[in-house]
Amino acid sequence: MPRLRYLTAGESHGPALVAILDGLPAGLELDRAAIDRDLSRRQMGYGRGGRMKIEKDAIEVLAGLRGGRTSGAPLAFCIRNRDFENWRETMDPWAPPAAGKEVTRPRPGHSDLAGALKYLTHDARDVLERASARNTATRVAIGSICKQLLGQFGIELYAHVLRIGEVAANPERQDLAALRERAEASEVRCADPDAEARMKAHIDQARHAGDSLGGIFEVIATGVPPGLGSYAEWDLRLDGRLCGALASIQAMKGAEIGLGFESAQKPGSQVHDPILYKDGLFVRPSNRAGGIEAGVTNGEPVVMRVVMKPLPTLARPLPSVDLATKEPFDAAKERTDSVAVPAAAVVGECVVATVLGEAFLEKFGGDTLDDVRRAFDGYLEQLRSY
Repeated sequence: MPRLRYLTAGESHGPALVAILDGLPAGLELDRAAIDRDLSRRQMGYGRGGRMKIEKDAIEVLAGLRGGRTSGAPLAFCIRNRDFENWRETMDPWAPPAAGKEVTRPRPGHSDLAGALKYLTHDARDVLERASARNTATRVAIGSICKQLLGQFGIELYAHVLRIGEVAANPERQDLAALRERAEASEVRCADPDAEARMKAHIDQARHAGDSLGGIFEVIATGVPPGLGSYAEWDLRLDGRLCGALASIQAMKGAEIGLGFESAQKPGSQVHDPILYKDGLFVRPSNRAGGIEAGVTNGEPVVMRVVMKPLPTLARPLPSVDLATKEPFDAAKERTDSVAVPAAAVVGECVVATVLGEAFLEKFGGDTLDDVRRAFDGYLEQLRSY
């Protein structure tokens, strides 16, 4: 059983989103403003839709925290849905659903049809409410908490957008701090100013055409020590856990580490990183492996890229078939975004933080933050004398 684990619940238009995060060491002081800031970052981005004007996400801790510090017990929290008041007739947990509010017309590319077939229902409302990307808010809050844990040990994470639709960025990577600052200041979370302007124009074109765009974002984790993860069992390999977690985010269709798919086009001499020994440590002059070899971190930054498909709810809908009548129709249009890649990058950043937090506590975990720190410091001392 992993030391750090969580469960989430909630519907897109229900009263609230809730989560329980179990396994945090006691004594970790949490910054509520930092969590709310990450929740706000998830809501930002050029091309977002009307829902973001309604919600103002904030964490409401229910258990496991006292005086701003974790107690070692499960941490429970919720994020209220303001839009619930507009959907109370449809989404009240106790009242029967209002007549005529059934969703029988599935949207191509969404969860509607697959979920309706799984549960043999003609009303896909329950399916789409839970499958909605609105539910990534809880995963952002969990990841934000994990970022605070990792930050205690010098590990930092950030994400930036590399592509939206046909427009690709080529940001300067020598100064990672500057890259992060530029991405945070960008409406599309892109560190390449020229590409940012072209991305926004591309988004405007898609919006006017009633279409949507996908893209690619990159997550970078710096300060990660060697030794997280394991090669001993398939389900303990950190690369598999990271790719699986990132692919589990709504609308993600692929993930890669380091060179990733580009490795298939190059000879081994241009793929693997040479090993050097400098100042008492093993280091690499390159990081084509993306910080992970054989399922274990090697001390270099962890670098991952994720592909997001265009959102399936379109202003100019595609043909579909009614679940109940089997009659053809044009899929229903609901409130949606033209592009959500900048927001997805924030979700990806927090999901990576959660997986790294889990792996970190597997190696260094204890009942209290002081226990973790002693184990971590002792390991670093062993590395220096290796």
